Amino acid sequence: MIHSVRFTCVLDTNVIFPIDLERHFVTPHLPYRRIPKLAQFSPPHGDTPGAINAIPAMLHFLAHSGPSAAPEHTPHPLSRDFSLLDAYSQTVVAVAQRAGGAVAHLKVRKAAAKNQPNNRRNPEREGSGSGFLISTDGFLVTNSHVVSGAEAIEAQFSDGRSFAAQIVGDDPASDLAVVKIDGSGFNTLPFGAGEHVRVGQIAIAIGNPYGFQHSVTAGVVSALGRSLRSQSGRLIDDVIQTDAALNPGNSGGPLVNSFGEVIGVNTAVILPAQGLCFAVASNLAQFVVGKLILEGRVRRAWLGIGAQAVPIAPKLQQLLDNTAGPAVANTEAAALLVQTIEPDGPANNADLQPGDLIVRFNGAPLASIDTLHKMLDERSIGKPAELTILRNQRLVKVNVVPGEMG
Repeated sequence: MIHSVRFTCVLDTNVIFPIDLERHFVTPHLPYRRIPKLAQFSPPHGDTPGAINAIPAMLHFLAHSGPSAAPEHTPHPLSRDFSLLDAYSQTVVAVAQRAGGAVAHLKVRKAAAKNQPNNRRNPEREGSGSGFLISTDGFLVTNSHVVSGAEAIEAQFSDGRSFAAQIVGDDPASDLAVVKIDGSGFNTLPFGAGEHVRVGQIAIAIGNPYGFQHSVTAGVVSALGRSLRSQSGRLIDDVIQTDAALNPGNSGGPLVNSFGEVIGVNTAVILPAQGLCFAVASNLAQFVVGKLILEGRVRRAWLGIGAQAVPIAPKLQQLLDNTAGPAVANTEAAALLVQTIEPDGPANNADLQPGDLIVRFNGAPLASIDTLHKMLDERSIGKPAELTILRNQRLVKVNVVPGEMG
């Protein structure tokens, strides 16, 4: 082993001679090798230009000379893996170049929270997130929690342009929102078909984590069909789980496939964990975004009750089975215990009381609050519905007209 060795390259017809400066003789066991002329220098002393220029020659010699050096024409045993890695890299690079111009860094200014002490010097809060353009005339998709309650929004793009943005629509139940900037001819990102997304396929996230603008991370689709609780309390269904690294500031940015199509809107990350990140699937995002652009909101029904899921006692389960049809017998594993009724809610005008157990909605069993939320969609607004409840160990029918959620 050679320690503290410096190399002098005697350049004669492009031949480099290894010199052991500790022993001051040409190392006999190392063969001479021809390489392109890199530099001509004397024994370096300190950080002279000759010393710096000698480094490539020295590294090349160490890597390719000696008894154990492989012949130059012998392919590396991992060359096939390198080729595959290069193809993967080319895919990520191409998508980043294609999609990067459509992704914006959203700087948001909000009023100070009411439950926080007033700060006379800075009565406002500043935050940031991401968004992406879906139309050439300036519609951007982002998260509801990024822009909800914003007093001012600024969209900054990778080319240095900056625009003021206004909220078009906001849907906390799906954690999606649409904002608009003035202009035309913008780069856009298309939505991909959610039904074509597969576990294991490439997933590339573009956003602005912690304010580091236009960052790209890549991973795979880890799982499909997850559910995520939104800030409104409703479940977001059909959520994509990915290991593409997301951090605060990525919210609202696109999760794209290898074709540069949006397969999800990045929305949440479990901070104590690693590689557990979530995005609202493209199919749901397209539906919500379309509603927000056309109507400014997504219409949903509500009953105005506070309830929790509870198990049904065996005796009451037998009562249900005896009165239910064959299609729903033995399906009610739980019921919704009514705890509160909103004074101005639709259920306040019905014969519904705290302590009632709701077991069916229009004849369909209710396994959880989320099951009821799914049934209370836009089609339920203003249409009479029948609740089957258990009260004092008797089945009672109650009619209610769901209202529109404000």
